[in-house]
Amino acid sequence: MNNGREIISLVAERQDLDQFRRKNWEGTFEQYLDVVRANPSVTRNAFERLYDMVLSYGTETFEEFREKRVRYRFFSDPEDDGRDAVFGLDDSLWHLVNAFKSAAQGYGIEKRVLLLHGPVGSSKSTIARMLKKGLERYSTKDEGALYSLGWNTPDGVHWCPMNEEPLHLIPERFRPEAFDRLNAEVEPGGYRVKVKGELCPYCRYVYSEMLKKVDGDWTKVVADVRVRRLILSEKDRIGIGTFQPKDEKNQDSTELTGDINYRKIAEYGSDSDPRAFNFDGEFNIANRGMVEFVEVLKLDVAFLYDLLGASQEHKVKPKKFAQTDIDEVIIGHTNEPEYRRLQNNEFMEALRDRTVKIDVPYVTRLTDEIKIYEKDYNRATVLGKHIAPHTIEMAAMWAILTRLEEPKNAGLTLLQKLKLYNGKTLPGFTEDNIKELREQAVGEGMHGISPRYVQDKISNALVAHPEARSINPFMVMNELEAGLKHHTLITNDELRSKYRELLGVVKEEYENIVKNEVQRAIAADEDALKRLCGNYIDNVKAYTQREKVKNAFTGQYQEPDERLMRSIEQKIDIPESRKDDFRREIMNYIGALSIDGRTFDYKTNERLYKALELKLFEDQKDSIKLTSLVSKVVDADTQAKIDVVKQRLIRDAGYDDESATDVLNYVASIFARGDAKPSS
Repeated sequence: MNNGREIISLVAERQDLDQFRRKNWEGTFEQYLDVVRANPSVTRNAFERLYDMVLSYGTETFEEFREKRVRYRFFSDPEDDGRDAVFGLDDSLWHLVNAFKSAAQGYGIEKRVLLLHGPVGSSKSTIARMLKKGLERYSTKDEGALYSLGWNTPDGVHWCPMNEEPLHLIPERFRPEAFDRLNAEVEPGGYRVKVKGELCPYCRYVYSEMLKKVDGDWTKVVADVRVRRLILSEKDRIGIGTFQPKDEKNQDSTELTGDINYRKIAEYGSDSDPRAFNFDGEFNIANRGMVEFVEVLKLDVAFLYDLLGASQEHKVKPKKFAQTDIDEVIIGHTNEPEYRRLQNNEFMEALRDRTVKIDVPYVTRLTDEIKIYEKDYNRATVLGKHIAPHTIEMAAMWAILTRLEEPKNAGLTLLQKLKLYNGKTLPGFTEDNIKELREQAVGEGMHGISPRYVQDKISNALVAHPEARSINPFMVMNELEAGLKHHTLITNDELRSKYRELLGVVKEEYENIVKNEVQRAIAADEDALKRLCGNYIDNVKAYTQREKVKNAFTGQYQEPDERLMRSIEQKIDIPESRKDDFRREIMNYIGALSIDGRTFDYKTNERLYKALELKLFEDQKDSIKLTSLVSKVVDADTQAKIDVVKQRLIRDAGYDDESATDVLNYVASIFARGDAKPSS
């Protein structure tokens, strides 16, 4: 079998013809009524459909500040492998989905413009794009099905230009009884048909003309109506619209509500004949779905009138025609300067009154910011280059620091605040304290460095060092610092200077991290750690029980080795006054494990594990002579020991050969300049 035939066979085996037929269903109005009776939810309005779409992906609950919160899986972009996933904005997304829910239930939000407000690069466009993409996919599924109508004429079927709901054909006076019959079999709590709105100008014209021809017999009119399944598509301009303001001097409101087709005026004889009108404005084509307004507050005043009518009345006014019903979700987004202009403009009061603002700030949790960058820079996307450990973490840390407000607590640094937000515990800070910190910083996340800037600089670092097999944190931090000189959104030298200082904070933190990492690699001798732990526990046991310890070498009994115990305890800052408490705590811990039938392992006690590692490092660092790397004079025995440490860094910490060598040289230079004190 040749390759071409194999590919054709592959597609033939996996294509779903039944699904294609369902998506392209076409039938009579009577058949559509049977569809509605079987599944009334096909008549949902745009807000109901959008809300159900988000919920269809499920939710998960998590706890924050002792309160249960909801996370919507939809915003993780599960169907596209997380390509547009949004991280760290659970609060904003919760408010947004709550607005959808309120609108779906008809509580008033459906008459408002939903305004995503936040700094540049804070995911506003991504959220709007995901909602549009989600609606498109939902409309292809059975649970997201919706339908539109067309008119069977001698020259073919003419479909409604606004893709409206076929039940608009039922005259207003008959609807209550007709809907009661359609809802007769709906179970309690199930969706009930409650369609609002009238036919669009084009369908109204065709309907009136057909009604005249059949002497007012409505049944004969609907016999010539065709109904088809509607698949929403932004590319095909069906149910999904996007409007982006252009030059303010050239804005034309017909872009929203359609325009006259001058070539057809000669054919139909009037510019007020709906057949001579293109109902292709963004509001028209977005009917039944949603329309996104990019930088909505840059709209010309003439556009704002259309926007206000569309949101409040669910109607638009095409040129030469009466008010026309629309059913769509209107989502706009804007940045902080434009929003301030709205607040200061008294002529914009009507828009302010019809806007539901949802803040979309920058991420302020380090782990979430890291996820944003790892989505673009990972082993699958960056080929031929190794990204050294902590490279993305340090870039993310700096970005977060630029967004945080200085803590009012004098004893708390900005870096400590970042760590608290990221879930680290610090002495004297409870969950309530962290919640209070967040509440005090009202504008936090609404300013600072955009993720886009960091992404650009990581990209620069990847291409700026063609000879390097890996990029390290300093390469990226140098790019971040160099770019500040020309950053268009940094308007004063004071802010530029502050951001440089924060890079200094990050470099210092990185130094501590890699010192710890090398310390762990040097001390990662399992047998030596076990021996040291056993020795410490024997001495602590004897000390707490007021006994002596047998010397394994001489066989003589001697007093517990206070020097050994203190040399370990001091590594984790246990003061002399607390040493007895700590030793009893260790013995109680071992006793509790024994009662449960478990044996003691030093790795299960984090503080003791850390103390043992630091002690072993202190004992071994001189024999490894790491500082000899600086002088470039390394004997064979020392080189062998250094190679063991390097392999541990590669095995345990994610380094490659080049980045492990780089980090060992860097830490060696720290020790060589006399800063050899272990980092705790």
